Amino acid sequence: MKYQLNNVNLVYEMDKEGGTAALSDVSLGINAKGIIGILGPSGSGKSSLLYTMAGLKHPTSGQILCNDRDITSMGASQLATLRREEFGFVFQQHFLINYMTVLENVLVPLNKNTIETRKKAKYLLKRLGIEHHANKYPHQLSGGQRQRVAISRALMNNPKVIFGDEPTAALDKGSASEVMELLSEYTKDTLVIIVTHDASILENAKSLIYVRDGRIEKVAKQEVTR
Repeated sequence: MKYQLNNVNLVYEMDKEGGTAALSDVSLGINAKGIIGILGPSGSGKSSLLYTMAGLKHPTSGQILCNDRDITSMGASQLATLRREEFGFVFQQHFLINYMTVLENVLVPLNKNTIETRKKAKYLLKRLGIEHHANKYPHQLSGGQRQRVAISRALMNNPKVIFGDEPTAALDKGSASEVMELLSEYTKDTLVIIVTHDASILENAKSLIYVRDGRIEKVAKQEVTR
């Protein structure tokens, strides 16, 4: 997967007199598979960077290319198709569907309920230690268990890119290690971009991007270029 960000700015309008810059003149190139970490203090712009790369936020100016496709020029329906077919998401909030069981929530990205899809969903739940909760509903689970369901759901459609915004924040250290191990299994063919405050979960990352005040402060390792 290849990403190129060219002079990307994201300004949140506050009033008629101006706004707050979440991203300022960000240029970045990613041409890699594996885990890419985005690190920085609270309010640094790291989540804004993730959301613009995922097409969930539209930059105020600049260009974002995903495999040479300009996602900044795509319409809403094109972006929705791209996210559905090629991206997987794990956010701080779980965004599970309350009236669906755990198994049904995991099947949502495929919109199929076949023997094969159920087999895959159950495998993912088993890998994350919650297969015995398959028939429960989200309100019957702990926060950490719901996060594991969300991670299983993100992996169901074999995404080319997985975007994680603090994906292990609700998990204990052991569970966080299991999640990162599972994500690492997918990096042979997948780019995994993770925003986190916890650098310890990124020990197997190919590259680390440090963000401060809406700018790229530093890039560690060579798979990512500025």
